Parts: sequence; C-alpha cells; structure tokens
Amino acid sequence: MTLTPAQEWWTPAQIAESGLPDLPKTRQGVDALAERLNWRGATKFARRRAGKGGGWEYSWKLFPNAAQRALLKQAVAPKAAAARARDEVWAWYEALPQAVKAKAEARLLTIQKVEALEPSIGRFVAVEQVAAMEAIGARTIWSWFQMIDGVAVHDRLAYLAPRNRAAEKRPRAKECSPEFFEVLKSDFLRLESPPFTDCYRRALRVAKERGLDTLPERTMRRHLDAAVSRVTQVLARQGVDAVKRLFPSQVRDKTCLHALQAVNADFHKFDVFVRWPSVGAEPGLVTRPQMVAFQDIYSGRILAWRIDQTPNSTAVMLCAGDMIEAWGIPEHVLLDNGREFAAKAITGGAATRFRFKVKEDDIPGLFTALGCTIHWATPYSGQSKPIERAFRDMCQSIAKDPRLAGAYTGNRPDAKPENYGSRAVPLEDFLKVVAEGIEEHNARENRRSEVAFGRSFNEVFDESYASAPIRKATEAQRRLWLLGVEGLRADAKTGMVRFQGNEFWEPWLTEFAGARVVIRFDPADLWSGIHVYAQDGAYLGHAECRLKVGFFDMDEARIHARARAAWLKAQKAEVEAHRTLTAMQLGITIDSMTTTQAPKPEAKVVRAQFGKAVPEAPVRPSGSPPIDAGTFERIEAGVIASLDAARAGKSPAPSAEETARDRFKRALDIERKLEAGEPVTRDQERWLSVFQNTSEYRSERLLWDDFGDAIFG
Repeated sequence: MTLTPAQEWWTPAQIAESGLPDLPKTRQGVDALAERLNWRGATKFARRRAGKGGGWEYSWKLFPNAAQRALLKQAVAPKAAAARARDEVWAWYEALPQAVKAKAEARLLTIQKVEALEPSIGRFVAVEQVAAMEAIGARTIWSWFQMIDGVAVHDRLAYLAPRNRAAEKRPRAKECSPEFFEVLKSDFLRLESPPFTDCYRRALRVAKERGLDTLPERTMRRHLDAAVSRVTQVLARQGVDAVKRLFPSQVRDKTCLHALQAVNADFHKFDVFVRWPSVGAEPGLVTRPQMVAFQDIYSGRILAWRIDQTPNSTAVMLCAGDMIEAWGIPEHVLLDNGREFAAKAITGGAATRFRFKVKEDDIPGLFTALGCTIHWATPYSGQSKPIERAFRDMCQSIAKDPRLAGAYTGNRPDAKPENYGSRAVPLEDFLKVVAEGIEEHNARENRRSEVAFGRSFNEVFDESYASAPIRKATEAQRRLWLLGVEGLRADAKTGMVRFQGNEFWEPWLTEFAGARVVIRFDPADLWSGIHVYAQDGAYLGHAECRLKVGFFDMDEARIHARARAAWLKAQKAEVEAHRTLTAMQLGITIDSMTTTQAPKPEAKVVRAQFGKAVPEAPVRPSGSPPIDAGTFERIEAGVIASLDAARAGKSPAPSAEETARDRFKRALDIERKLEAGEPVTRDQERWLSVFQNTSEYRSERLLWDDFGDAIFG
C-alpha cells in the first residue's frame, strides 16, 4: 500500500500559505521557483487548474525532500483491506473465467522463476532478469510478490488472480427511476412476447410524460437480465410448457426389463392424405390417417399397429388383440391419457383411471381383466412415452416415401410442400408402405440404445423373448379384445338382449331375465351374434341375432354419428352468425333507450244506443270467400257433433246425405287448399283438426295412400 498525503495537488497560493520547509512564503516566490526548476515541463506532475480563475496546480512530488517528509508525517495510512479467508478466496477463484485463471497461472510461473534464480544471484537481480526475459516490468513482478505476502505456497494461485473482478462495483453516476423500470418489466414480461425495443420505446413515452429518469436501451436490457432470471423470462413470455422444457427430462433405465415386460401405446397422425374406400352410398373420405401402435419398451420394437380414420377405443382394442395374439400378455402398459385409451372397454375398473364417470358396476376393461398394471403418461409430455421417438422416425421414413409423393401435407401449416393436396393415396397402397416402413424400422441395424449395442430392435427383442417368462392368452381371453364391450340389461320377461336395434336371444337367456349382463361382439360383424357374460365376468354363452335391423357395422355407426354431429354444428354456427348481439347486450341497449308514454286520447263524442242490443256478427277471416247463413249453420252443427263425439270417445253418426268417403274427400280438399296457400274459413280448420284425429280419417287415408283419387270413383 502506498502512503500519500491528504492533499496531492497544490496551487501557488496554497504552497505559499502552507509554511512547508524549503518552499517560498509568497506566491511570486513560488512562481519563480517553478519557473527556475521547470515544474511545468513535468507533464505528469503539473496541470492546468479547472474552474474559475484558471492557473496551475503542482503535485506534491515536485516539492523539496524536506517539504515531502513534512507532508508524509501528516498523512494517515489507509486502512488495509480485511484479509479474506482461504476458503473464500478459493471459492471466488473457482467462479472466475478460464482466461482470468490463465493469467493467475502465468503470474505464478513468473514468481517461481524468480525464486529459482534467487539463491544464486539474489531476489533483486533475479526480478530484473526475469522481467527482461518475460518482457514485463520489474515493478509488476514486485507487486505480485506483494499480493502473496504471507500466503502459503499452495494457496498462491488463488491470490495471484487479477483483482479487478473482486473489486466492488462502483455506483453509477445516474440510475433510472424505479417506476420506469417497473413499466418496462411489466410490458416485456407478457405472453405476447413483445420485442424489447418496442417495450423500451413505450416506456420512454411514459417516462417523458411523468418526468422519470431513464437509461439507454442496452443498459436497461442488462439491468433487466440481471434482475429477472432467464427461467422467469421464459415462463412470463412463453408459458408453462416452454419453461418445462428447461428442466432436464428424467432418463429411465431399460436394462432392468425384459421383452414384453412393459409396453407403451399412442396414436400418431400421419402427414399424408389417404383416400378411404366408399362405405355404402357415402363417397371415399380423404383425410390424414391415424395409427395406433404398441411398442416394447425394453427393445423398442413395434409389436402391433392399426390404421383408422380417427382415434377410437375400437382400434386400440383390435391393435392390443393383435399384440397379445402374436406375442403374449404384457405385465405393465404405459398408455396415453386420451379418451380412446381411458375408455371403459380398455381400462375400465383401473384404480388410477380418472376419465369418464366411475361406477361400482363398471365393466372390467381389456387390460384390467388380463391383470396388466396400467400406467398413465403425463398429459402433453411427449418424452414420457418412448414410442414418440419411433413416431418421429416414421414422419421422415414413411410419410416422405417416394410412393406417397404428392400426398405429403407437411408437418406444420407453414411447411406445406409446393405440391400440397395434388394427390390422395389409396388406402391399400398406404397400408403397404406403412407395413414395409415399420418392418424396416424394427430390422434396422446399428441401434445405439443401452441394450442394443449396434443390433436391431428385432434382434434385441428376440434374444430376450426366448428366455423371458411370457403369459399367453387362453381362448376365453381372446374374446376380450376381439369383441366390443357393452353393459346391458336383459329383457324382464324373455331375457332377450337388445343392442343397436338388433335382438339376440337363446333359450338359456330366460334364466337371466331382468339381470344386467355384459356382451362382447365383433364390431365388424354384429349379426354374427354376441357372447354374453354375467356382471361378475362369468361366461354365459353365445346368443344368435334374431332381428337383423339397424347397424350392421360399428364403422358405419361412427360415420352416421359424425355426419349428424357435423350437421348440428353447422346449424349452431348459422344461428350464432345471425345472433350478433347477446341477450345482455340487447337488454343494455333497450334499458338505455328513453321511452315516452303516448298520451291517452279522451273521447269527445259518445254514440247513443237505443232499444235492444244487437249481438255482433262473427268476423269472417280475411281472404276467405263469403258463405250464406244456411251453409254456416250446417257446418257449425257438423263441427259441434264431431266435437261431442270426440269427447265421448265415439265416432259421429253419419248423416244421410254424406258418407265417410265424402267427408274424407272434403277433408282432403281442405288440406290441399292449405298446402296451396288458398284461404279457408276458421270453421273449416276446426272441423278438419277434429276429423283428422278420428279412426275414420285414418282408415280412409291408408286407402288413399295406396290407390290415390281412384277411391272416389
């Protein structure tokens, strides 16, 4: 540490008044001394005085030795910095960048060279020679020795690191207003992710209006990055899903498993347009197909797959059946959290199933009945299911196969190819490409998983499958996945089971009349009959279809339901297009209107009435033809008779001049007038409404529907 006086720079007037030894006592004498000794020629120790009046200032180092010693006697030694603990120094050194550590290592090497020469030529000469050899100043080496004074040899490296990073940060001459910083942060930390430049510009407008202190844009960006961590910025600007990706995913160890011990399944939507075969009168649908696949977690092999138009539980059951039929029953099943996997037919009765309404009499699902342990993947977390990695490969190798050229859609709306929508691949051709692609995926060599070691998924699976304990399905268990599942109640009298408009019955079903039963059926051939189980899962027998009506294929049932839902959605959209204002908005509009009460008119003239009051004549409907009084009385009498007969539950007595055929013809004429928009009387409408509810009208109507106007002769 260098000892310096309290005042280092002096003006001629201050020197004259100081009374220091060997210095003139007047200003003129000081100027003469400075001119004689050429103080102003020493540029490091003489400078122009800033401020009013100007003049010169001289450093105390230009004073005579006696004056310098007097100033140093008055100087107070600066307080030494508190020695830092050894652990603290090494912790600080550990956090330094490698470039700074390299400088400390170079300094230590220089010190060691000096100490190596010191025994033979002395430290002073050694410093001079090493300084010349290293092209650095000798004073610099002495300062390094000063840094390690009293430090153990094995701790020198940490103490020799440059101290500029350890120095306390100097306070800024100007700081921004906290309110300005808060406005900038609030604007920047939004989910819309606005650019920082735009946020800074808006905050400047607020600062100018309120008179707040600001700092340059780049400075404020450094302030924000220092005050708000990167994780907080990602959470505020990109959401929870984005910040989840900053946390490293968990890596599971597959070496403790064996083949078919655990499988996982999910749906994948291919980026290819496929044309489906026509179903009935409905044209072939063009859509992106969905594939459900089951993958062995240990080896990574795709065990079974199915293609369908949409994700559904039927496809999951058939695919699971293919897997179990070919390979066996897995112990653990990792499933996606979608409705198609959480359907009761798949996982009904599972303890951790939290979709749909859970009932005590729920039917055991396929995997529940087979004794599999069901695990649910975390929603919206692709890394939770290993099969997602296989799907990523298929996006490249299958969807972009040259045989599917023109049908590829791109994996994002903004990544559509130039030939987008130019072709739709027939379903048969697409299934062939998928089958070949999955087989190639399983047989591809040089896999780098922790169990493959350069082998293919097929080789890894086959090796483990040969020695692993595998459960095989029985004939009774095969019905669990080959057939759909529904819980029904048998007829209370006959025991007949009704499902999808079809009736199923066998004589033995009479014993279970009124009981709740479980049926399993082939979704592609419902008329082939159903297998009936008791509620506890006991197999009762097979029942044939007795009334073949309604749906014959579950796929057609889904097509009809989808068409009806689409129509209903379109109707709702049309209603909403016309309903531009909500009821609340209308109410507010009406309430805001000022209503004026119209003045009630006052009768000025009263018409006198003399004699007996004459009843008012019935008002004839506008547009109806005039009728005479005799016709009106006859119609009125007929209507009254019909009404009385209807109330009594009897048919009216036919008149002598009008038969039942004549009355039906008269009713038919009125109906035709109403359909054509021609006017009819109110009495005719009343008579028609009563006559249409009689058995006479219905019987005549049936004849007329078959033979037309020929029944009138």
